[in-house]
Amino acid sequence: NHLARLDTGQLKGPLVSLNESDAALVKGMLLRGDRQHDIASWFGVNGGRIAEVATGKRFGWVQPATGNLPPKGPYMSGRNAAEAVNALAAAFGALREAEKVLQRLKIAA
Repeated sequence: NHLARLDTGQLKGPLVSLNESDAALVKGMLLRGDRQHDIASWFGVNGGRIAEVATGKRFGWVQPATGNLPPKGPYMSGRNAAEAVNALAAAFGALREAEKVLQRLKIAA
């Protein structure tokens, strides 16, 4: 089995890691009615890890979080996130250029 339960209760795999705090959030999100697929997307884990938390196979002793839950999904895809980052970078660049123009106008006045 490529997943190992550490003494801390943390699940670790090649690129996967959930801890007790995450499990509490997962349980809270499930109680709120979030889809397992969306929860897995939020944490960047395979849906099977969420199912293990949901069934109590992992982190059965952890109580659900009741506050400060992440926003309800569905979440942005990686492609859409990259497009958003690029759009924000372009907007930031435009704002910096506008600031330079305003500084030149202020000096000229």
